[in-house]
Amino acid sequence: MKKILYLLILTAYGAFAQENLGYQRPPEEIAKLLEAPLTPFVSFSPDKQWLLLLDRSDFPTIEQLSRPELRIGGLRINPQNFGPSRSSYTIGLKVKRLSDNEELAIKNLPDPLLASSISYSPDSKKIAFLQNNPDKIELWLIDVATLTASKLTERKINNVMGGYTWLSDSQQILFAAVPENMKPLAEKSRVPSGPIVEENLGKKAPSRTYQDLLKNPHDEAAFDYYTQSDLILKNISGAEKVVNTKSINTGFTPSPDGKLILSEIIQKPYSYLVPAYLFPTTVSVIDLNGKLVKEITKIPLLDYIPTGNNATQKEPRAHNWRADKPATLVWAQAQDGGDPKAKADIRDKVFTWDYPFSGGAKELISLPLRYSRIAWGNDNVAWVYERWTNERKERVYQVNPATGVKKVVFDRNYEDGYNDPGNVLTSANQYGRNVMLIQNNTVYLTGAGSSPAGDLPFLDKMDLNTMRKTRQWQCAAPYYETFITFIDTKKGTFVTSRESNTENPNYYTRTVGSTKLTPITSFAHPYPQLKDVKKQVLKYKRADGVELTADLYLPPGYKKEDGPLPGFVWAYPREFKSADAAGQVKGSPYTFTRLSWGGPIYWVMRGYAVFDNASMPIVGEGDKESNDTYIPQLVASAKAVVDYGASLGVLDPNRVGVGGHSYGAFMTANLLAHSDIFKAGIARSGAYNRTLTPFGFQAEERTYWQAPEVYYQMSPFSYADKLKEPILFIHGEADNNSGTFPIQTERFYNAIKGHGGTSRYVVLPYESHGYAAKESILHTLWEMDTWLETYVKNPKEKPKDTKVNMKY
Repeated sequence: MKKILYLLILTAYGAFAQENLGYQRPPEEIAKLLEAPLTPFVSFSPDKQWLLLLDRSDFPTIEQLSRPELRIGGLRINPQNFGPSRSSYTIGLKVKRLSDNEELAIKNLPDPLLASSISYSPDSKKIAFLQNNPDKIELWLIDVATLTASKLTERKINNVMGGYTWLSDSQQILFAAVPENMKPLAEKSRVPSGPIVEENLGKKAPSRTYQDLLKNPHDEAAFDYYTQSDLILKNISGAEKVVNTKSINTGFTPSPDGKLILSEIIQKPYSYLVPAYLFPTTVSVIDLNGKLVKEITKIPLLDYIPTGNNATQKEPRAHNWRADKPATLVWAQAQDGGDPKAKADIRDKVFTWDYPFSGGAKELISLPLRYSRIAWGNDNVAWVYERWTNERKERVYQVNPATGVKKVVFDRNYEDGYNDPGNVLTSANQYGRNVMLIQNNTVYLTGAGSSPAGDLPFLDKMDLNTMRKTRQWQCAAPYYETFITFIDTKKGTFVTSRESNTENPNYYTRTVGSTKLTPITSFAHPYPQLKDVKKQVLKYKRADGVELTADLYLPPGYKKEDGPLPGFVWAYPREFKSADAAGQVKGSPYTFTRLSWGGPIYWVMRGYAVFDNASMPIVGEGDKESNDTYIPQLVASAKAVVDYGASLGVLDPNRVGVGGHSYGAFMTANLLAHSDIFKAGIARSGAYNRTLTPFGFQAEERTYWQAPEVYYQMSPFSYADKLKEPILFIHGEADNNSGTFPIQTERFYNAIKGHGGTSRYVVLPYESHGYAAKESILHTLWEMDTWLETYVKNPKEKPKDTKVNMKY
C-alpha cells in the first residue's frame, strides 16, 4: 500500500520536492468544528407512538479504515464479517414516548453498540437491527413493551447483498445468513494458470469507467464466497427454517400478505467490465418453504445497454409487489429496446400479474416516456410517474388499476422548482406497505415550496376528482420548517422539523389551522461559535442575463467598515435546459448552518468571506448541447460571483480562492486554466481528462467519438500549460467513483509539473471518493487551510487586474 505522498512544486527554484510526513491537524478554529458532537437522527414508529433517537458514530480512525477490504464486482466487502466495508453505525439507541415526551433507555443493548439497518416491525411493537461485530454480523430485536434488546438468532448475517426484511404479520423476519461450515477461501495462486482473455464478437457493449471490478478467476471465486447466502425465515418466537441455500440473493421481498417471496438471484457468467448489479439474474416467486411458484424472467448480462441518459435494459425490470394487494407483481419493460435514440411512440409499458400467475400478465399503462415509479393507492387509484431526462420532462398519471382509465395529474419540467407540486404523502396499510394517504377522495402533497424568496415548504390537500389544491400549512420566515409526518390525519396533527440560522433543527407537533408549536426534541447547537456568523442568500446576474445565487457567510463580528475580506468560492456545476430554471433561487436564507466534513464554511472562522453553493449553471436550451459552451459559461458564472461580492464591499477580488469536490474539482481546474479570476484553487477527487471517460460523463450523452472537440476543450488536462495559478490536488487512493480514478489527478499533476506550474498532490491512503477517517479529514482541512493562507490570504505576488483573461 502506498505511503502518504505529498508532491510540492517549488517554482521559485524550478525543482520539485517529495514529502513524507505524518497526519496534520488544522488550526483549532477548524478542528473543533469538525469534532463537535453530532446531533442524533430520529425515526418515528409506524403507529406514531414512539420516537427512536439514534446517536451517530464519529469518523472512523485510519486504523479502522486500513483493515482488510475486498474490492470486487463493484462492491467493497469486509471479509472478516461478511458485510459492507466503510459503514457508519448507530452507537446509541433510546426511545421517546410521544404521549408524554418521556425519554426511556433500552436495556441489554450490545456493548459497544454498532447498529445498522434499524427498522420497526409493521405493528410498531418490535425494532430490529444489525449488530456489526468485527468478526460477524448479528440480528437483534428490541421489544418495545419491555424496552429490552436480545439477539434473535445464532446464524451470522450476510449483509454484503442481503440483510433482512420484516413480513407483514410482524412475527417473521426473512434474512440472509452466511452459509454454515464454510471452508476458508483458497488463497490466490502466485502462479497464473494462463492469460486473462476478453472477447467481443461484433456486439455493441459500451460501458462507463466502473471501479472495483472482477479481474481474474480468483476474484470470481471470492465473489461467490462472500456474496452467497442461505435465506432464512425466522419466527421471532423462536422457530427458523432454511428457504434456500448458497445462492447470491440480491433481492428477497415478501409479498404484502406474507405468503410468497419475490426472489432475485445472480447467475453466471460474470463480467470483468461491469459491476455485479448488471450480472445475469433470475427473477422468480417462491413460497415460504423455498418451493418455486413461478419463474418470472431470466435477465442476461446487462453489458449491452446503450449510451444515453434514458437508456435501459430491454428485458423486464423494476420487479416488485403491488403494495395494496396481497400478491400481485408489477414491472416495467421497454418498448424501444431500451434505446433512447430509437423512434417510438411508446417507450415503456407497465404490467401487473396476480397470484397464482396463470394466464398472461395485464398491461396497466403504456408510457410515451421512461417509467420512473408507482405510488399505489387503492383499488381505483394509483399514480404512475414517467420521465425523460433530455427534456427535463416529468409526467404523472392517475390510473384506475381495475379499468385502465387514466388522466394526467401533473405535466411539468422537473427543473422548474417554483412550480413543483410536491410529493404525494403515503402511510402504512394493513400489510405494512406504504400507499397513498387517501381520505374522502383527497390526497396530501408536501414539497420544498421553492420561490424567489427561497424555499418555503408546504402541505397541500388535493381533490382527486377536480385536482384542486388547498394549502393546509406553509413554512414562514424567519424559519425553515419542513413537514415530516402526520400523527393523526383526523385531528390534523403532524410533525415538522424547524430550524433557523442560529437554531439547530428540532422536531415539533403542529395542528392544521393552528399556529401552536409543541416541542418534541431540544437538540442543542453543536457549534455555538458559529452563532454570530452572518448568512445571506445572494442574487445576482451573469453577463448573459442568467440569474445566479450563492450562500454568503461572513465572520462573527465582521462589519463592512473593516474592509473587504479574502474569499473562498465553493461550487459544483449543473446542467440545465433553460436559463429560467437555472436562475431559480435554491435553498433558504433561514437554514441552520450545517457543517459537513468536506464543505467550505470552516473558513469563515479563519476570516474569509465564504461563497458556498455558488451557481455555476451550464445551460443548453432547446436542441443546443450545454457542454458546447461549457467553458465560457463557467468563466462567466465565476466572474459574476466575484464581481458581485466585490460590489458589496465584503470581498477583495485580488484575494479569492476557488474549490470543489468531484465535478467541482473539474470545474476548479478549468477555471484556473481558462481565466485569471482566482489566486489559487483546491481540487478534490476530480477527473481532468475526459478522454478517459469516453462513453459519457455527468449529463453528457455523446461519446468521445461523437464529440471529440467537446471532450478535448472541456478537459483541463488539455490546457495544463496554461494553468499558472497554484492548485492543490487531493485524492483518495481507493476512489471508487465512476470516472474519477486516482490516475486522473496523477497524470494532470505531472502535466502541470512538466510545464512549471505550482501544484501540490496529496494522496490519502485507503480513502474513497468521499473521505472517512478522522485523520484523513483533519489532514485535508489542514492542507486546504495552508493552501488558502499561503496563496489567497497572504499572496506574495502583485495584485492582478480583475478583468477576465480567457486563456485560449
